[in-house]
Amino acid sequence: MTVKNRLTATCAAAALVAACLATGAASAADLVISNWDGYMAPDIAEQFKAATGLEIEVVNHATNEEVMGKLMASGGKGYDVVFVSSPFAEILNGQGLAEPIDKAAVPNLDNLYPEATTLAYDPGNTFSVPYTWGSTGLCYRSDLVEGTPDSWLNLLQPVDALKGKTTMLATDRWLMAAGELAKGFSVNEKDPARLEEVKTLLIEAKKTLLAYDDTTFYSKLVSGEASLVHAWDGWCNYGIGENKDIKFVVPKEGSDLWIDTIVVLKSSEKKDAAMKFINFILDAKNHAWAAQNILYKVPNKAAMESLDKALSEQYPNMAMAPADLVKYELLRDLGTAQKDYSRIVSEIKAAN
Repeated sequence: MTVKNRLTATCAAAALVAACLATGAASAADLVISNWDGYMAPDIAEQFKAATGLEIEVVNHATNEEVMGKLMASGGKGYDVVFVSSPFAEILNGQGLAEPIDKAAVPNLDNLYPEATTLAYDPGNTFSVPYTWGSTGLCYRSDLVEGTPDSWLNLLQPVDALKGKTTMLATDRWLMAAGELAKGFSVNEKDPARLEEVKTLLIEAKKTLLAYDDTTFYSKLVSGEASLVHAWDGWCNYGIGENKDIKFVVPKEGSDLWIDTIVVLKSSEKKDAAMKFINFILDAKNHAWAAQNILYKVPNKAAMESLDKALSEQYPNMAMAPADLVKYELLRDLGTAQKDYSRIVSEIKAAN
């Protein structure tokens, strides 16, 4: 996501926030939390203080990679709680930077769907708590696309009428996943020969694209500049909200299962407060905010059941059952193969 850093009580500007955290300067707040911009209620600090008496300081990161770079460089110092996607939570745990979740201090874990407690990267939610989850697919203008696109190849090898009218996600894992799924490979594929096949397919696909776009693809659909785009389900919903002809579909080859998580840092000296924050977020009313306002599904049964049925009527992918969602392949930590993905994506984008 594209973000603006939030001003904080201890630093007068975003640059100073980064400097404070990098040097390990103490925060006056009870908790320092890093999240994507707009991913929590704008008055979350006021709500949490009213409920617990504790003060939080929220800073923003634009990407997983940005916050991970800071955490790896500092050993996690400067932050208490971070929101990261599941492969990065897996890395934090593997590096010994994630604090075990104190389940006695987080009774609202009981609000999670059973499927959200058995996820392969962290069965039992031992070091992370899922915040949002969803799938990736095709978002399209049904009035501009003939028929229903039902394959990743509709995006990667479009008919002539759609050439120059498609966009793809630019982020390594999702760009690669589209090619991997089209080839029948795993979204966690590591075999070098198969990755080369994916690269070849995606270089050819690039010739037909309007753009790589992680942030404005839905507005391109609304304006008609694009007709078919590669999209996260929740972000397709932003377009659906503006144009009833916009639809979302998961191709027949399947999708990835993406999960954004909450992790407490082992370096935090405020772990009790951090657990209270997670419990606060998992309250049905508080967690429902994410579904209502960012239009992503949340893995909280009580929260989802509290939503107005009109929401899923307007945005059908919000009604996907957890049992169906978890059939898609979970994105996992690639280990050293992540360097191969980054190299290949760079080569794809540099290709003529």
